[in-house]
Amino acid sequence: MGRHEWNSGAGRWRLTALLGMGAAALALVVTLISTLPGNGASITGTTRDGDKVHGTPGTPPASTGPDVGWGFTHTQYSADEGSGAATARVEGLLSGTALPQNQHIMGWGAGNPEPVKGRYDFEEMDRRIDFVRKSGGTPVVTLCCAPDWMKGGRAGVGVTDWSRAALETAPTPGHYKDFAALAATVAKRYPDVRHFIVWNEFKGFWNDSEARWDYEGYTELYNLVYKALKQVNPEIMVGGPYLVMDSVDPRQKQDASTTLRGAWGAMDQRVLDAFSYWNQHKAGADFVVVDGSSYTKDDDLLPNEFAATDKLTAVGAWVRKQTRDLPLWWAEYYVEPADGNDDRDGWTEDHRVAVQAAGMIALVKGGASSGFYWNPEERKGTDCAGCLWTPTDTAGGGRELPMYNLVSRFGEAFPPGTTYRTVPVAQDDVPNVRVLATDKVVLVVNTLGRGISAQVDGKRFDMKAYEVKWLQR
Repeated sequence: MGRHEWNSGAGRWRLTALLGMGAAALALVVTLISTLPGNGASITGTTRDGDKVHGTPGTPPASTGPDVGWGFTHTQYSADEGSGAATARVEGLLSGTALPQNQHIMGWGAGNPEPVKGRYDFEEMDRRIDFVRKSGGTPVVTLCCAPDWMKGGRAGVGVTDWSRAALETAPTPGHYKDFAALAATVAKRYPDVRHFIVWNEFKGFWNDSEARWDYEGYTELYNLVYKALKQVNPEIMVGGPYLVMDSVDPRQKQDASTTLRGAWGAMDQRVLDAFSYWNQHKAGADFVVVDGSSYTKDDDLLPNEFAATDKLTAVGAWVRKQTRDLPLWWAEYYVEPADGNDDRDGWTEDHRVAVQAAGMIALVKGGASSGFYWNPEERKGTDCAGCLWTPTDTAGGGRELPMYNLVSRFGEAFPPGTTYRTVPVAQDDVPNVRVLATDKVVLVVNTLGRGISAQVDGKRFDMKAYEVKWLQR
């Protein structure tokens, strides 16, 4: 899902052959190499003390709850790098909002954290956590992905395979405990991080022989990580399974749920089976995490882009029922299909923000209390469709974009624990607007590509095409 870029920027490592050495000298070198960590794999720049506390941790609330609210995920490029003026501008933009900010431990801007077993390199991860701290955010860590040596690849600095296929490979069962140990190391290094998500989208957990998700393998990994994190600090909050809640065309029979369906499509039954297994066999969970889009696996928005968001409400309600109302997080949520290059730039920004707002309203109505916008940040340039701010490569960058205004204002207006109210909407406006209200504010979205005159909460007002309006009560 989303712009899952993973190139860390790390250079390639190549061993230069040793020439002009006698047989005895060569034998001595081989003997020495065999005694080094990782059987001679490069450990340049790594340390053994990965669990040493990094920097100056923030002070978590006295009683940390399972909800964090509405924020975003850092991807390959973010505001931790670039022009000093631009990065400071983004820090200022975020400062004081306490928006939750999610970062993966490997990929999406972070390098290989453990290139050789017991040898750590958190340079890029440290920089991201530092940025979250400086900008006043609530840090959240997604425990994905795994170093190559945990999944059959090579150990060593500079040899990490950053291809998509390699990154999306899960640890082998024999290394599940090693991954749990890495998770514990991360928790000790950043003690102010109190919320951890285990893995990402079941990557690598597919059972080819049975054409279904390997939910047994994921759940085994999840349980080991859960227990390891709780041993570090019982107050750490842990959640999963971060499944992609895929849906199919409502006319499809194969793999289609007969119970969880609507005009938007039918849920893939294999996903529901995987979720049910994890839910039944998990060691514990402080919150539940899912991921998904309003459109089907074939990128169909049914019956249209706004009505399709009803899927998010239906899925959320189903998940909450299965977990007996565990706090629900959406680690990713998408309302605009991507093109062949995984770009989402076919809509105007007004259209994009309006459908996104409708999607977030749908998430809340499904019982979600926290969610992360996947920020598709670009490395450079002035245009950035759907981004929260302009690229930070120049001094003029890092400026607020419309999507940031929506995400930040939504997080401020509808924090965890919000009590929602039903407000009257004129009958002829009901098909054309989406509304979310509290005692203090009303969010109204015009779902039409033309202007309208709407009456909501007893107030009559004009709305431009795809306008998102905030009313004070």
